[in-house]
Amino acid sequence: MLKHGAALTAWLLLLACGSAEQPGQPPSTDGGSSGGSAGHAGNPGPTAGTTSNGGSAGSVASAGSSGSGPKGGSGGANGDGGNSGSTSSGGNGGSRTAGGSGGATGTGGSAGSASTGGSTAVGTGAPASGPGGYGKATTGGGDAKETAVSTLAAMQAAIDDYDGGGLVLKYTGKFDFSTISDPCVQHTLPAQTVELKNKSDVTILGEQGSSANFGIHIAAASRNIIVRNMTIGLTPGGDASDIISVEGMSSGAPKDIWIDHNEMFTSLAECAGAGDTAFDGMIDVKKGADNITVSYNYLHDHHKVSLNGFSDSDDQVRHITFDHNLFEKIGSRVPLQRRGYSHLLNNYFLDVSTSGVNVRMGGYALVEANYFENVVNPVTARDSDEVGFWELRANNLQSAADVAAGNHFGITWTDGSSGTVNATSWMTTKAYPVALGYDYTPQPFQCIHDGLRQAAGAGKGLATLTCR
Repeated sequence: MLKHGAALTAWLLLLACGSAEQPGQPPSTDGGSSGGSAGHAGNPGPTAGTTSNGGSAGSVASAGSSGSGPKGGSGGANGDGGNSGSTSSGGNGGSRTAGGSGGATGTGGSAGSASTGGSTAVGTGAPASGPGGYGKATTGGGDAKETAVSTLAAMQAAIDDYDGGGLVLKYTGKFDFSTISDPCVQHTLPAQTVELKNKSDVTILGEQGSSANFGIHIAAASRNIIVRNMTIGLTPGGDASDIISVEGMSSGAPKDIWIDHNEMFTSLAECAGAGDTAFDGMIDVKKGADNITVSYNYLHDHHKVSLNGFSDSDDQVRHITFDHNLFEKIGSRVPLQRRGYSHLLNNYFLDVSTSGVNVRMGGYALVEANYFENVVNPVTARDSDEVGFWELRANNLQSAADVAAGNHFGITWTDGSSGTVNATSWMTTKAYPVALGYDYTPQPFQCIHDGLRQAAGAGKGLATLTCR
Protein backbone atom coordinates (compact mmCIF):
# COMPACT_ATOMS: atom_id res chain seq x y z
CA MET A 1 0.00 0.00 0.00
CA LEU A 2 1.03 3.64 -0.04
CA LYS A 3 1.22 5.24 3.40
CA HIS A 4 -1.79 4.19 5.52
CA GLY A 5 -2.88 4.58 9.18
CA ALA A 6 -3.42 1.97 11.89
CA ALA A 7 -5.80 -0.91 11.15
CA LEU A 8 -9.33 -1.04 12.53
CA THR A 9 -11.10 -4.31 13.25
CA ALA A 10 -13.67 -4.69 10.47
CA TRP A 11 -14.05 -8.02 8.68
CA LEU A 12 -13.78 -8.51 4.92
CA LEU A 13 -16.55 -7.89 2.44
CA LEU A 14 -17.12 -10.63 -0.15
CA LEU A 15 -17.13 -8.98 -3.56
CA ALA A 16 -19.64 -9.71 -6.28
CA CYS A 17 -18.20 -10.78 -9.63
CA GLY A 18 -19.71 -9.60 -12.93
CA SER A 19 -20.57 -11.75 -15.89
CA ALA A 20 -18.28 -12.21 -18.83
CA GLU A 21 -18.94 -10.57 -22.15
CA GLN A 22 -21.84 -12.11 -24.02
CA PRO A 23 -20.96 -13.85 -27.25
CA GLY A 24 -22.03 -12.41 -30.53
CA GLN A 25 -21.35 -8.76 -29.72
CA PRO A 26 -19.14 -6.95 -32.25
CA PRO A 27 -15.91 -5.48 -30.89
CA SER A 28 -15.53 -1.73 -30.78
CA THR A 29 -12.55 0.59 -30.61
CA ASP A 30 -11.79 3.10 -27.89
CA GLY A 31 -12.91 5.88 -30.17
CA GLY A 32 -16.40 4.52 -30.71
CA SER A 33 -19.37 3.13 -28.88
CA SER A 34 -19.17 -0.10 -26.96
CA GLY A 35 -21.52 -1.98 -29.23
CA GLY A 36 -24.90 -3.56 -28.59
CA SER A 37 -28.35 -2.23 -29.30
CA ALA A 38 -29.37 1.24 -28.29
CA GLY A 39 -31.46 1.73 -25.22
CA HIS A 40 -31.80 3.64 -21.99
CA ALA A 41 -30.15 1.99 -19.03
CA GLY A 42 -31.41 2.46 -15.49
CA ASN A 43 -29.98 5.14 -13.24
CA PRO A 44 -27.20 3.87 -10.99
CA GLY A 45 -27.30 5.68 -7.67
CA PRO A 46 -24.57 6.28 -5.13
CA THR A 47 -23.67 3.47 -2.78
CA ALA A 48 -23.37 3.71 0.93
CA GLY A 49 -20.75 1.87 2.89
CA THR A 50 -19.11 1.50 6.23
CA THR A 51 -17.38 4.49 7.76
CA SER A 52 -14.57 4.66 10.26
CA ASN A 53 -13.70 6.94 13.12
CA GLY A 54 -10.84 9.35 12.85
CA GLY A 55 -9.35 11.25 10.00
CA SER A 56 -7.06 13.98 8.97
CA ALA A 57 -7.87 17.65 9.01
CA GLY A 58 -11.12 18.25 7.22
CA SER A 59 -11.97 14.57 6.91
CA VAL A 60 -15.37 13.02 7.50
CA ALA A 61 -15.18 11.22 10.83
CA SER A 62 -18.64 10.07 11.78
CA ALA A 63 -19.27 6.36 12.03
CA GLY A 64 -22.00 4.67 10.07
CA SER A 65 -23.32 1.35 8.93
CA SER A 66 -23.18 -0.18 5.52
CA GLY A 67 -25.95 0.68 3.13
CA SER A 68 -27.53 -0.55 -0.03
CA GLY A 69 -25.88 -0.48 -3.41
CA PRO A 70 -26.78 1.73 -6.33
CA LYS A 71 -30.13 1.51 -7.95
CA GLY A 72 -30.00 -0.69 -10.98
CA GLY A 73 -32.41 -0.53 -13.83
CA SER A 74 -33.57 -2.30 -16.88
CA GLY A 75 -32.79 -0.83 -20.22
CA GLY A 76 -31.04 -1.20 -23.50
CA ALA A 77 -28.26 -3.65 -24.01
CA ASN A 78 -24.71 -2.42 -24.30
CA GLY A 79 -21.49 -3.80 -25.70
CA ASP A 80 -20.55 -5.84 -22.62
CA GLY A 81 -23.85 -7.61 -22.40
CA GLY A 82 -25.86 -4.94 -20.57
CA ASN A 83 -24.09 -4.19 -17.32
CA SER A 84 -26.30 -1.39 -16.09
CA GLY A 85 -28.05 -3.42 -13.42
CA SER A 86 -27.60 -3.15 -9.70
CA THR A 87 -24.33 -3.27 -7.85
CA SER A 88 -24.17 -5.43 -4.76
CA SER A 89 -24.69 -3.64 -1.49
CA GLY A 90 -22.01 -3.08 1.07
CA GLY A 91 -22.05 -4.93 4.35
CA ASN A 92 -20.14 -6.76 7.00
CA GLY A 93 -19.46 -10.43 7.28
CA GLY A 94 -17.47 -13.12 5.59
CA SER A 95 -14.88 -15.33 7.16
CA ARG A 96 -11.19 -14.63 6.99
CA THR A 97 -9.04 -17.25 5.34
CA ALA A 98 -5.35 -17.74 5.56
CA GLY A 99 -3.17 -16.38 2.81
CA GLY A 100 0.37 -15.37 1.98
CA SER A 101 2.05 -12.21 3.08
CA GLY A 102 2.47 -9.17 0.87
CA GLY A 103 5.63 -7.93 -0.77
CA ALA A 104 8.38 -5.96 0.86
CA THR A 105 8.45 -2.17 0.81
CA GLY A 106 9.60 -0.83 -2.54
CA THR A 107 11.57 2.30 -3.24
CA GLY A 108 11.54 3.76 -6.72
CA GLY A 109 9.51 0.86 -8.09
CA SER A 110 11.24 -2.01 -6.28
CA ALA A 111 8.79 -4.26 -4.49
CA GLY A 112 8.14 -7.85 -3.55
CA SER A 113 5.60 -10.05 -5.24
CA ALA A 114 1.99 -10.20 -4.11
CA SER A 115 0.52 -13.25 -2.43
CA THR A 116 -1.15 -15.96 -4.44
CA GLY A 117 -2.79 -17.51 -1.39
CA GLY A 118 -6.24 -17.00 0.11
CA SER A 119 -7.75 -13.72 1.23
CA THR A 120 -5.58 -11.48 3.34
CA ALA A 121 -8.16 -8.70 3.78
CA VAL A 122 -8.89 -7.93 7.41
CA GLY A 123 -11.04 -4.81 7.05
CA THR A 124 -10.41 -1.10 6.98
CA GLY A 125 -7.98 1.25 8.63
CA ALA A 126 -7.73 4.92 9.49
CA PRO A 127 -7.70 7.56 6.75
CA ALA A 128 -4.43 8.53 5.14
CA SER A 129 -3.23 11.92 6.30
CA GLY A 130 -1.98 12.65 2.80
CA PRO A 131 -1.44 11.02 -0.56
CA GLY A 132 1.28 8.70 -1.63
CA GLY A 133 2.27 8.33 -5.24
CA TYR A 134 3.19 11.06 -7.65
CA GLY A 135 0.84 13.52 -5.92
CA LYS A 136 2.61 13.02 -2.59
CA ALA A 137 3.31 16.74 -2.05
CA THR A 138 -0.39 17.69 -2.10
CA THR A 139 -1.78 19.23 1.09
CA GLY A 140 -4.75 21.23 -0.25
CA GLY A 141 -6.25 23.83 2.02
CA GLY A 142 -4.49 22.39 5.06
CA ASP A 143 -5.86 23.56 8.41
CA ALA A 144 -7.95 26.42 7.01
CA LYS A 145 -11.38 26.78 8.59
CA GLU A 146 -14.06 24.93 6.64
CA THR A 147 -16.50 26.93 4.54
CA ALA A 148 -19.79 25.10 4.04
CA VAL A 149 -21.38 25.29 0.59
CA SER A 150 -24.46 23.44 -0.63
CA THR A 151 -24.75 24.39 -4.31
CA LEU A 152 -22.59 24.79 -7.39
CA ALA A 153 -23.18 28.55 -7.29
CA ALA A 154 -22.12 28.84 -3.64
CA MET A 155 -18.99 26.77 -4.25
CA GLN A 156 -18.03 28.86 -7.29
CA ALA A 157 -18.59 32.11 -5.39
CA ALA A 158 -16.34 30.94 -2.55
CA ILE A 159 -13.61 29.98 -5.02
CA ASP A 160 -13.89 33.26 -6.91
CA ASP A 161 -13.60 35.24 -3.65
CA TYR A 162 -10.57 33.29 -2.44
CA ASP A 163 -7.23 35.09 -2.72
CA GLY A 164 -4.88 32.57 -1.12
CA GLY A 165 -3.75 31.24 2.22
CA GLY A 166 -5.74 28.01 2.17
CA LEU A 167 -9.39 27.19 1.40
CA VAL A 168 -11.37 24.17 2.62
CA LEU A 169 -14.83 23.87 1.08
CA LYS A 170 -17.17 21.40 2.75
CA TYR A 171 -19.87 20.49 0.26
CA THR A 172 -23.17 19.68 1.99
CA GLY A 173 -25.62 19.60 -0.92
CA LYS A 174 -27.69 16.63 -2.00
CA PHE A 175 -28.96 15.68 -5.44
CA ASP A 176 -31.76 13.18 -6.00
CA PHE A 177 -30.56 11.03 -8.91
CA SER A 178 -33.96 9.33 -9.13
CA THR A 179 -35.33 12.54 -10.65
CA ILE A 180 -33.41 11.70 -13.85
CA SER A 181 -35.74 9.18 -15.46
CA ASP A 182 -33.92 9.15 -18.81
CA PRO A 183 -30.11 9.44 -18.64
CA CYS A 184 -29.96 10.19 -22.37
CA VAL A 185 -31.51 13.59 -21.77
CA GLN A 186 -28.40 14.65 -19.86
CA HIS A 187 -26.11 15.15 -22.83
CA THR A 188 -28.58 17.59 -24.38
CA LEU A 189 -28.43 19.90 -21.35
CA PRO A 190 -25.88 22.66 -20.68
CA ALA A 191 -22.76 21.60 -18.82
CA GLN A 192 -22.63 22.40 -15.11
CA THR A 193 -19.07 22.78 -13.84
CA VAL A 194 -17.25 24.41 -10.94
CA GLU A 195 -13.93 25.89 -12.08
CA LEU A 196 -10.72 26.39 -10.12
CA LYS A 197 -8.55 28.48 -12.43
CA ASN A 198 -5.19 29.79 -11.21
CA LYS A 199 -6.14 28.90 -7.63
CA SER A 200 -3.91 27.06 -5.18
CA ASP A 201 -4.09 25.35 -1.78
CA VAL A 202 -7.74 24.27 -2.00
CA THR A 203 -9.62 21.26 -0.60
CA ILE A 204 -13.10 20.27 -1.75
CA LEU A 205 -14.51 17.78 0.76
CA GLY A 206 -17.93 16.18 0.48
CA GLU A 207 -19.91 15.89 3.70
CA GLN A 208 -21.09 12.41 4.59
CA GLY A 209 -24.24 11.69 2.55
CA SER A 210 -23.77 14.57 0.13
CA SER A 211 -24.15 14.21 -3.65
CA ALA A 212 -23.74 16.43 -6.68
CA ASN A 213 -24.76 16.67 -10.33
CA PHE A 214 -21.96 18.97 -11.51
CA GLY A 215 -18.34 18.57 -12.59
CA ILE A 216 -15.09 20.08 -11.31
CA HIS A 217 -12.56 21.74 -13.64
CA ILE A 218 -9.05 22.26 -12.23
CA ALA A 219 -7.39 24.54 -14.76
CA ALA A 220 -4.34 26.62 -15.66
CA ALA A 221 -1.76 27.29 -12.92
CA SER A 222 -3.83 25.79 -10.11
CA ARG A 223 -1.61 24.03 -7.58
CA ASN A 224 -2.06 21.84 -4.54
CA ILE A 225 -5.71 20.81 -4.95
CA ILE A 226 -7.61 18.02 -3.14
CA VAL A 227 -11.02 16.61 -4.14
CA ARG A 228 -12.24 14.09 -1.56
CA ASN A 229 -15.41 12.22 -0.53
CA MET A 230 -17.57 13.65 -3.31
CA THR A 231 -20.39 11.66 -4.92
CA ILE A 232 -20.93 12.96 -8.45
CA GLY A 233 -23.23 11.33 -10.96
CA LEU A 234 -25.15 11.64 -14.24
CA THR A 235 -23.60 15.01 -15.05
CA PRO A 236 -25.21 17.06 -17.85
CA GLY A 237 -23.38 18.39 -20.89
CA GLY A 238 -22.02 15.29 -22.63
CA ASP A 239 -18.41 15.56 -23.76
CA ALA A 240 -18.37 19.24 -22.70
CA SER A 241 -18.62 18.19 -19.06
CA ASP A 242 -15.99 15.88 -17.60
CA ILE A 243 -16.72 14.91 -14.02
CA ILE A 244 -13.20 15.94 -12.94
CA SER A 245 -10.94 17.58 -15.51
CA VAL A 246 -7.34 18.62 -14.79
CA GLU A 247 -6.16 20.78 -17.68
CA GLY A 248 -3.25 23.04 -18.53
CA MET A 249 -3.80 26.35 -20.32
CA SER A 250 -1.63 29.13 -21.72
CA SER A 251 -1.19 30.60 -18.22
CA GLY A 252 0.17 27.37 -16.76
CA ALA A 253 -0.73 23.80 -15.83
CA PRO A 254 -2.06 22.22 -12.62
CA LYS A 255 0.42 20.44 -10.36
CA ASP A 256 0.09 18.42 -7.16
CA ILE A 257 -3.45 17.06 -7.31
CA TRP A 258 -5.08 14.42 -5.06
CA ILE A 259 -8.40 12.87 -6.13
CA ASP A 260 -9.39 10.53 -3.30
CA HIS A 261 -12.37 8.52 -2.00
CA ASN A 262 -14.91 9.81 -4.50
CA GLU A 263 -17.76 7.95 -6.19
CA MET A 264 -18.41 8.86 -9.82
CA PHE A 265 -20.93 7.32 -12.20
CA THR A 266 -23.09 8.09 -15.19
CA SER A 267 -24.70 5.43 -17.42
CA LEU A 268 -23.78 2.86 -20.04
CA ALA A 269 -26.83 3.85 -22.10
CA GLU A 270 -26.34 4.17 -25.86
CA CYS A 271 -27.97 7.53 -26.59
CA ALA A 272 -29.27 8.27 -30.08
CA GLY A 273 -27.19 10.93 -31.80
CA ALA A 274 -24.50 10.94 -29.12
CA GLY A 275 -23.01 7.48 -28.79
CA ASP A 276 -20.64 7.11 -25.87
CA THR A 277 -19.85 10.85 -25.88
CA ALA A 278 -23.06 11.32 -23.92
CA PHE A 279 -20.93 10.36 -20.92
CA ASP A 280 -17.29 10.97 -21.78
CA GLY A 281 -14.52 11.93 -19.36
CA MET A 282 -14.65 10.87 -15.73
CA ILE A 283 -11.13 11.91 -14.69
CA ASP A 284 -9.31 13.51 -17.61
CA VAL A 285 -5.77 14.91 -17.36
CA LYS A 286 -4.50 17.11 -20.19
CA LYS A 287 -1.90 19.56 -21.45
CA GLY A 288 0.90 19.57 -18.90
CA ALA A 289 -1.00 18.71 -15.73
CA ASP A 290 1.39 16.73 -13.53
CA ASN A 291 2.10 15.05 -10.18
CA ILE A 292 -1.32 13.51 -9.62
CA THR A 293 -2.58 10.73 -7.34
CA VAL A 294 -5.99 9.12 -7.95
CA SER A 295 -6.78 6.85 -5.01
CA TYR A 296 -9.61 4.89 -3.39
CA ASN A 297 -12.27 6.03 -5.86
CA TYR A 298 -15.29 3.98 -6.94
CA LEU A 299 -15.73 4.65 -10.67
CA HIS A 300 -18.59 2.79 -12.31
CA ASP A 301 -21.23 2.68 -15.05
CA HIS A 302 -19.42 4.92 -17.49
CA HIS A 303 -18.15 4.73 -21.07
CA LYS A 304 -14.75 6.50 -21.07
CA VAL A 305 -13.05 6.91 -17.72
CA SER A 306 -9.64 8.58 -17.77
CA LEU A 307 -7.95 10.31 -20.69
CA ASN A 308 -4.29 11.15 -19.99
CA GLY A 309 -3.22 13.35 -22.89
CA PHE A 310 -5.61 15.47 -24.93
CA SER A 311 -4.60 14.00 -28.29
CA ASP A 312 -1.66 12.22 -29.93
CA SER A 313 -0.06 15.66 -30.35
CA ASP A 314 -0.22 16.37 -26.59
CA ASP A 315 3.48 15.74 -25.91
CA GLN A 316 3.57 16.90 -22.28
CA VAL A 317 5.01 14.42 -19.79
CA ARG A 318 2.57 13.51 -17.03
CA HIS A 319 3.20 11.51 -13.84
CA ILE A 320 0.07 9.87 -12.42
CA THR A 321 -0.48 7.22 -9.74
CA PHE A 322 -3.72 5.23 -9.72
CA ASP A 323 -3.94 3.24 -6.49
CA HIS A 324 -6.78 1.36 -4.79
CA ASN A 325 -9.49 2.35 -7.28
CA LEU A 326 -12.47 0.12 -8.07
CA PHE A 327 -13.31 0.35 -11.78
CA GLU A 328 -16.61 -1.47 -12.35
CA LYS A 329 -18.92 -1.70 -15.38
CA ILE A 330 -16.71 0.50 -17.54
CA GLY A 331 -16.31 0.84 -21.30
CA SER A 332 -12.68 1.91 -21.74
CA ARG A 333 -9.82 4.25 -20.79
CA VAL A 334 -8.74 2.91 -17.41
CA PRO A 335 -6.64 4.79 -18.26
CA LEU A 336 -5.89 5.81 -21.85
CA GLN A 337 -2.30 7.05 -21.53
CA ARG A 338 -0.45 9.08 -24.13
CA ARG A 339 3.22 9.60 -23.29
CA GLY A 340 4.28 10.15 -19.71
CA TYR A 341 4.43 7.75 -16.79
CA SER A 342 1.67 5.98 -14.87
CA HIS A 343 1.83 3.66 -11.87
CA LEU A 344 -1.26 1.47 -11.54
CA LEU A 345 -1.09 -0.10 -8.10
CA ASN A 346 -3.64 -2.25 -6.26
CA ASN A 347 -6.66 -1.43 -8.43
CA TYR A 348 -9.60 -3.74 -9.12
CA PHE A 349 -10.81 -3.85 -12.75
CA LEU A 350 -14.22 -5.54 -12.96
CA ASP A 351 -16.49 -5.81 -16.02
CA VAL A 352 -14.60 -3.68 -18.55
CA SER A 353 -16.18 -4.06 -21.98
CA THR A 354 -13.80 -2.45 -24.51
CA SER A 355 -10.29 -1.87 -23.12
CA GLY A 356 -8.51 -1.37 -19.83
CA VAL A 357 -4.97 0.02 -19.55
CA ASN A 358 -4.28 1.46 -23.03
CA VAL A 359 -0.70 2.79 -23.24
CA ARG A 360 0.09 4.81 -26.38
CA MET A 361 2.50 7.28 -27.97
CA GLY A 362 5.60 6.07 -26.14
CA GLY A 363 4.10 6.19 -22.65
CA TYR A 364 5.23 3.86 -19.86
CA ALA A 365 2.94 2.13 -17.36
CA LEU A 366 3.93 0.11 -14.30
CA VAL A 367 0.98 -2.25 -13.75
CA GLU A 368 1.44 -3.72 -10.28
CA ALA A 369 -0.55 -5.94 -7.90
CA ASN A 370 -3.92 -5.29 -9.57
CA TYR A 371 -6.86 -7.64 -9.96
CA PHE A 372 -8.48 -8.04 -13.41
CA GLU A 373 -11.82 -9.84 -13.77
CA ASN A 374 -14.15 -10.00 -16.78
CA VAL A 375 -12.05 -7.52 -18.72
CA VAL A 376 -11.72 -7.13 -22.49
CA ASN A 377 -8.16 -6.15 -23.51
CA PRO A 378 -6.88 -5.60 -19.94
CA VAL A 379 -3.51 -4.20 -21.09
CA THR A 380 -3.13 -3.00 -24.66
CA ALA A 381 -1.68 -0.37 -27.01
CA ARG A 382 -4.22 0.62 -29.68
CA ASP A 383 -5.80 3.45 -31.64
CA SER A 384 -2.69 5.66 -32.00
CA ASP A 385 0.16 5.79 -34.52
CA GLU A 386 2.68 4.76 -31.83
CA VAL A 387 2.42 2.17 -29.10
CA GLY A 388 3.38 2.55 -25.46
CA PHE A 389 5.08 0.11 -23.09
CA TRP A 390 4.28 -1.69 -19.87
CA GLU A 391 5.93 -3.49 -17.02
CA LEU A 392 3.70 -6.17 -15.46
CA ARG A 393 4.42 -7.00 -11.85
CA ALA A 394 2.63 -9.26 -9.30
CA ASN A 395 -0.91 -8.99 -10.72
CA ASN A 396 -3.50 -11.79 -10.47
CA LEU A 397 -2.78 -12.42 -14.16
CA GLN A 398 0.71 -13.88 -14.22
CA SER A 399 1.20 -15.79 -17.46
CA ALA A 400 -0.16 -16.32 -20.96
CA ALA A 401 -2.32 -19.16 -19.61
CA ASP A 402 -4.17 -16.67 -17.35
CA VAL A 403 -5.28 -14.63 -20.38
CA ALA A 404 -5.71 -17.40 -22.95
CA ALA A 405 -9.09 -18.51 -24.31
CA GLY A 406 -11.22 -20.14 -21.63
CA ASN A 407 -9.28 -18.65 -18.72
CA HIS A 408 -11.12 -18.54 -15.39
CA PHE A 409 -10.63 -14.78 -14.91
CA GLY A 410 -12.95 -13.88 -17.81
CA ILE A 411 -10.22 -12.16 -19.84
CA THR A 412 -10.90 -11.75 -23.59
CA TRP A 413 -9.19 -9.93 -26.45
CA THR A 414 -10.06 -8.12 -29.66
CA ASP A 415 -7.64 -7.50 -32.52
CA GLY A 416 -8.05 -3.73 -32.80
CA SER A 417 -6.85 -1.64 -35.71
CA SER A 418 -3.57 -2.09 -37.54
CA GLY A 419 -0.59 -1.74 -35.20
CA THR A 420 -2.42 -2.85 -32.07
CA VAL A 421 -0.31 -4.68 -29.48
CA ASN A 422 -2.13 -6.73 -26.84
CA ALA A 423 -0.58 -8.24 -23.72
CA THR A 424 -1.69 -11.73 -24.79
CA SER A 425 1.65 -13.23 -23.72
CA TRP A 426 1.32 -11.35 -20.41
CA MET A 427 4.92 -10.26 -20.47
CA THR A 428 6.62 -6.92 -19.83
CA THR A 429 7.37 -5.07 -23.07
CA LYS A 430 9.81 -2.59 -21.47
CA ALA A 431 10.88 -2.08 -17.88
CA TYR A 432 9.60 1.09 -16.22
CA PRO A 433 12.51 3.41 -17.02
CA VAL A 434 12.41 5.96 -14.19
CA ALA A 435 12.56 5.88 -10.39
CA LEU A 436 9.15 6.50 -8.89
CA GLY A 437 10.48 8.79 -6.19
CA TYR A 438 8.20 7.49 -3.42
CA ASP A 439 8.10 4.52 -1.04
CA TYR A 440 5.20 2.08 -1.06
CA THR A 441 4.24 -1.44 -0.13
CA PRO A 442 2.01 -3.27 -2.65
CA GLN A 443 -0.82 -5.18 -1.03
CA PRO A 444 -1.60 -8.72 -2.25
CA PHE A 445 -3.92 -8.79 -5.25
CA GLN A 446 -6.22 -11.24 -3.45
CA CYS A 447 -6.75 -8.71 -0.68
CA ILE A 448 -7.66 -6.13 -3.32
CA HIS A 449 -10.22 -8.53 -4.79
CA ASP A 450 -11.71 -9.42 -1.42
CA GLY A 451 -11.60 -6.15 0.49
CA LEU A 452 -11.29 -3.05 -1.67
CA ARG A 453 -15.05 -2.48 -1.98
CA GLN A 454 -15.18 -1.81 1.76
CA ALA A 455 -12.92 1.21 1.45
CA ALA A 456 -13.18 2.63 -2.09
CA GLY A 457 -15.59 5.48 -2.80
CA ALA A 458 -17.38 8.24 -0.93
CA GLY A 459 -19.23 7.65 2.32
CA LYS A 460 -16.60 5.25 3.70
CA GLY A 461 -15.10 7.60 6.27
CA LEU A 462 -12.01 7.93 4.05
CA ALA A 463 -11.04 4.46 5.29
CA THR A 464 -8.04 2.60 3.88
CA LEU A 465 -7.81 -1.13 3.17
CA THR A 466 -6.00 -3.30 5.71
CA CYS A 467 -4.38 -6.59 4.71
CA ARG A 468 -2.43 -9.17 6.65
